[in-house]
Amino acid sequence: MAKRTPSAPKTSGPARRLDELAESVVQAAEHGANPAFDIPVRSLANVSFNQKSQLIEMGERSQQRTFFNLNMAKRFMQTCLVAAECKKLLSQSKTTSIRDLFYMVKHTIPGTNEETFEDQRTESDPIIEDLEVSLDSLREELHLFASNRGALVGEITLVDSGDTINARRMGSGGWSIPSIVEPDVIQFKKCTARSILLIEKDAVWRRFNEDKFWRRHKCILVTGQGQPPRGVRRLCHRMVNELNLPLYVLVDNDPWGYYIYSVVKQGSINLAYESRRMAIPSARFVGLSSFDVDKFKIPSNVTIRLNKEDVTRAKQIMSYPWFQKKPWQREIRQMLKSGVKMELEALSSKDISFITRRYVPKKIKEGDMLD
Repeated sequence: MAKRTPSAPKTSGPARRLDELAESVVQAAEHGANPAFDIPVRSLANVSFNQKSQLIEMGERSQQRTFFNLNMAKRFMQTCLVAAECKKLLSQSKTTSIRDLFYMVKHTIPGTNEETFEDQRTESDPIIEDLEVSLDSLREELHLFASNRGALVGEITLVDSGDTINARRMGSGGWSIPSIVEPDVIQFKKCTARSILLIEKDAVWRRFNEDKFWRRHKCILVTGQGQPPRGVRRLCHRMVNELNLPLYVLVDNDPWGYYIYSVVKQGSINLAYESRRMAIPSARFVGLSSFDVDKFKIPSNVTIRLNKEDVTRAKQIMSYPWFQKKPWQREIRQMLKSGVKMELEALSSKDISFITRRYVPKKIKEGDMLD
């Protein structure tokens, strides 16, 4: 960690908090104390569901990480290395991937055969998360990104790193949603949408795009290509809160689809410390529902029998505090009772555009959704 530079210009936000972290380490060393910093505990034992905010939140438990401790010394050094590289990125106004960062901090310690880092997934990635929660900053605010995954099309014009993006003219593939979608990178310019539809699957999203659902229903179509990555969730959070738009979620009719919806709405246990900047409590579940087989006369031959893993997962979900509402208990019981699940593509058995022409419009018009 670099020595203090009192004459350096004042910084703000994540850069300032990184400076304060470095300052505390340097001051401890100068006074002959054991350099240390507190890392909030990121475990299930320190996570709870806030009934009032309807968010999964992290508690106040923390663990001290010290330098003069054989069990913590390497972790302490690794934290300082990652923090120093993040500060460098911020100072240079550059971004890099979490994979790049791993190689930037990985080297052999002089005079030894020991590497600073051996593995990205088990070493550098968790330290990035430690810094996020300790500094109260998203990794994206520390100028770290992951690969793009997700797409958007519809009634909105955005500015992406100075370039104007008209989402009404993005062709069949849509605008690729970046990992970093903070206000200094992405700004909302012109929005004529009345809602946002977040679709689990890319193939189904493409059906909605090809059928120009967004044009007929004045909306924004988003896909996370499975469980939405951080960039997609953060962007949806910003659009909902800054543009005052309702968000509807369309996922498979299985325990995993229910879970994806809950992550969008309440947040996730793993990222509980970022729920307030990613979770969207106002999100509504538009389908697929276990009651849709009878309601829309879906052929039974396109349903799939639940396996043991599905049943176990469904029962786990039923026990979550955020699934205790009667409509959700009824929904999951119906799935278990019927013994089947469905993919969104099952609706194509009615007609290739049934999902865009009838299913979703009818659900939204009649308010046939779960909260």
